[in-house]
Amino acid sequence: MHPIRRAMLSCLYVLVVCLSSGRLLAQPFRITVVDSKTHRGVPLIELRTVNEITFITDSAGVVAIDDPGLMNQRVYFWVKSHGYTFPADGFGYEGKALDVTPGGKETLQVDRVNIAERLYRTTGEGIYSDSVKLGDKPPIDQPVLNGQVFGQDSVQRVIYRGQIHWFWGDTSRTSYPLGNFAGSGAVSDLPGKGGLDPSVGVNLRYFVNEEGFSKKMCPLGDKPGPVWFDGLVTAKDSSGRERLLCHYIRVKTLGELYEAGFALYNDDKDIFEPIKQFPTNTPLHARANPIKVTEDDVEYYYFPSPYAMLRCKADYDSLIDPGAYEAFTCLKEGTKYAQEKSQLDRDASGKLIYGWKRNTGLVEANQQVELINAKLMTEDEAFIQTRDVETGEKVIGHSGSIYWNDYRKCYIMILQQVWGSSMLGEIWYAESPTLVGPWNTARKIITHDNYSFYNVVQHPFFDQDGGRLIYLEGTYTKMFTNNPIATPRYDYNQVMYRLDLADPRLHGG
Repeated sequence: MHPIRRAMLSCLYVLVVCLSSGRLLAQPFRITVVDSKTHRGVPLIELRTVNEITFITDSAGVVAIDDPGLMNQRVYFWVKSHGYTFPADGFGYEGKALDVTPGGKETLQVDRVNIAERLYRTTGEGIYSDSVKLGDKPPIDQPVLNGQVFGQDSVQRVIYRGQIHWFWGDTSRTSYPLGNFAGSGAVSDLPGKGGLDPSVGVNLRYFVNEEGFSKKMCPLGDKPGPVWFDGLVTAKDSSGRERLLCHYIRVKTLGELYEAGFALYNDDKDIFEPIKQFPTNTPLHARANPIKVTEDDVEYYYFPSPYAMLRCKADYDSLIDPGAYEAFTCLKEGTKYAQEKSQLDRDASGKLIYGWKRNTGLVEANQQVELINAKLMTEDEAFIQTRDVETGEKVIGHSGSIYWNDYRKCYIMILQQVWGSSMLGEIWYAESPTLVGPWNTARKIITHDNYSFYNVVQHPFFDQDGGRLIYLEGTYTKMFTNNPIATPRYDYNQVMYRLDLADPRLHGG
């Protein structure tokens, strides 16, 4: 049956049931929550009644109240959200009482504490569910359910063959607790080439299986363990054809792997297929969110995570050879950090030697802390010295991305902190004149209250106004926290933010 006809019959059925019962369903009461300065609707705002009924604004900042027990009553709503505040009354309660009536409406204003502005959710069910209930027309083609996806972990993206190719990790579904654990994928058009303005949304077209659910993008048969992939790069093969490559792993636990290697995108099947495996303890390989640069007429891919301390020449043969990758490190060449962390490279005077070395482990922020605590390295010898510009406290980076920004005339980093005020929920902005650094100071742009927002990444292809406006997103989840309550619909999904680089709060001392 045609989808439009099915929807019309469903509406007719509801109308018949209502008429047969002698009543029509009451029109919902609309609450719109807007940013007090921009007056744009704010998603992910919690509205909670005195008896703990909780409503969460959709991507338009809207909730539809249709609970019959609340209709024609004056109802108090607490207003709460990560990075936003609501004025408190004399008792310190942050909320407001509203007269809830069928078809009525009210607008509430929240004050943004975050420097970055929360825009919308890109994945999962019910992105605009309340807006649809109220008869609004959302900006995206699939506002309530797309590819039968309920949740998706950790976005990866790359421009390939003129389209944005999006990929995610573990993906939950509508019909069963176990979903897709071999990667999911979709495409969308670039802005100005058929795609939406990124301030509005992203029209994802999922690759789906015969059941209509987001299909496995890196299927490895019946082998155990989830498959995750990252480090998406494009390069021309020996025939001159552009190819899409990635690094993949098959996971036993977060710290143990069954398998690792490189995979090649099959354009006919729209899947990644393994082309080379390497030992799971191989120190260097593609990862995270690459950036291509040219240095002395040589093209390189750098792989920031979040610091740009790993690179490889940007040709096909080098990219699939772990031995061709170089780490900017202070370990002796050939040393793998996990096994030989005391093997630091020093000159005759005892000074640490940092340089690009092959087959040698990385020394990143967490490893620096371990070496300093073990008194194998002093604070001053650490290469990564990122600190909060306001307090001077260390900011230990866990993931992120780096891109050149024309507006600021420098490289900019979006950095996710580990061990911040929330375990993995604090996002920072930093600048450097060079790709490698120094990244000395950073300013917090997004905060969360006991909630994670990890594997954050900027999308440079969405930059606007000469790079003044940038867009970034990450995975919103209670994972890695002690929070027992997951935010309905939003949990384990991707949320998009916009950052105005002209905001004076970014650059003040």
